[in-house]
Amino acid sequence: MRNLIFLLALAFSGEFTKAQPAPVKVKEGLLQGTTQNGLTIYKGVPFAAPPVGDLRWRAPQPAKKWDGVRLAYKFAPEPMQGGNPVSGKSEDCLYLNVWTPANSPGDKVPVLVWIYGGGFNFGGTAEPTYNGEKLAKKGVVLVSIAYRVGQLGFLAHPELSAENPNHVSGNYGLLDMIAGIKWIKENIASFGGDPNKVTIFGESAGGIAVSMLCTSPLAKGLFEGAISESGGSFGPTRPTTFPGENMKSLHDAEAAGESYVKGAGFSSIADLRKVDADKLPAIRGLAWPIVDGWVIPDDQYKLYEAGKYNETPILVGYNSDEGASFSPSKTPEGYFAAVKKRYGKFADELIKAYPPGTGTVAKTARDLSRDAAFGWHTWSWASLQAKKGKSKVFYYYFDQHPEYPEGSPRAGYGSPHGQEVAYVFGTLDTSRAQTIKTDLDISDAMRTYWTNFAKYGDPNGSGEPNWPAYSAAYPVVMYFSQSPHTGPVPGAASLKVLDAYFEWRRSPEGVGWAK
Repeated sequence: MRNLIFLLALAFSGEFTKAQPAPVKVKEGLLQGTTQNGLTIYKGVPFAAPPVGDLRWRAPQPAKKWDGVRLAYKFAPEPMQGGNPVSGKSEDCLYLNVWTPANSPGDKVPVLVWIYGGGFNFGGTAEPTYNGEKLAKKGVVLVSIAYRVGQLGFLAHPELSAENPNHVSGNYGLLDMIAGIKWIKENIASFGGDPNKVTIFGESAGGIAVSMLCTSPLAKGLFEGAISESGGSFGPTRPTTFPGENMKSLHDAEAAGESYVKGAGFSSIADLRKVDADKLPAIRGLAWPIVDGWVIPDDQYKLYEAGKYNETPILVGYNSDEGASFSPSKTPEGYFAAVKKRYGKFADELIKAYPPGTGTVAKTARDLSRDAAFGWHTWSWASLQAKKGKSKVFYYYFDQHPEYPEGSPRAGYGSPHGQEVAYVFGTLDTSRAQTIKTDLDISDAMRTYWTNFAKYGDPNGSGEPNWPAYSAAYPVVMYFSQSPHTGPVPGAASLKVLDAYFEWRRSPEGVGWAK
């Protein structure tokens, strides 16, 4: 009776546009989706058991089977966020959503799997910007998966490591992603998807996670392509982290976890598991994945140098003014002090490579933050795979914005962090980006390239400018700036100076200095 009332309410609300599809069978039971605008949509599909109670801070467990038909009409609650709790979020959060254009289970449509960003502390799948409709209409099954964030997703602690058969802790959010992709591989054929043509893609923390999954032995064979927007994690570990050097060793993360538990006034993990999720204190700083030797075996740069990664074609890039989004220095003096604090003996060379100008701080200085957090990682990832691997590499630079008048508050600014997401999803109406004439064309081009990549392992196809594969011999980048067109690696000379810093950081001297 409750299901009938719910169906009638949805019908009167305009949620349905035609008769509902037959339920699909997944390993846990039958699912009922909705049909809308030529797609079949399933929301709030469990891919793992709720990670609550004794399952808090444990690897995700299989979802339980259900009787009858489960309605998949609305998004599940988003994960509890890092920091202060937000209403409407839940510790019971391991669900995914599917938009499929397929008409039958045998259609074998390529699959794109979205991993959201949010600094590993925030985020969820229900954001209007992440509506999968327009990507799915380009001929892919679009799936978005949730994962634990903040203190619930990334707390490491000696007690947690002791209870784990692999003697590690802290990467629960990454294990959630892996569990979600495994579920997709096992079940996506029921939705008309091709389990042998799965491409993962994400932005910011999601893009960083994509790079981590590309080196995780636990993710081997789970996907056939990888797209990273403003991602990559190729910096070495350090106890005190900075953007681009966010990774800690298991030892350092466990020590930080002990301080967290003691600081919260508890004596054990068992006691902390009894606390309601919305009462848990925030982790000081940012919760983040760690090099644990199991999910993430080592420094990713070293793994790629050694050829120890899950090779697939990759499509990677970043935005022109990412540095504007991360509290840039207000004055040249403040910039000098910040660079000297972080980069030590390399500070002077980096200031020459990324000069601040005079008076106000110029974009050239913001580009150091951009490259340290995203640009160098993308360039290193693309260069290492082009050198060591056999699969193709495609590299982009997003610089879509109005030409701001000289003397205006936005003069000299480019595209900030995260701006490209609405272009990729075709959801510009949900974003705050200023709309210019070429926005819709750029958005359509990016959706075409992204979905072509999911279909063929190559973004090229009819109707868009040719996007050459990147290599040391032919270091060409696709620019999304008023139109899709190719160009050189942005700031290549400056990247080489930054590369020298990261190389030194991996040396015994640099490791000792960072402590």
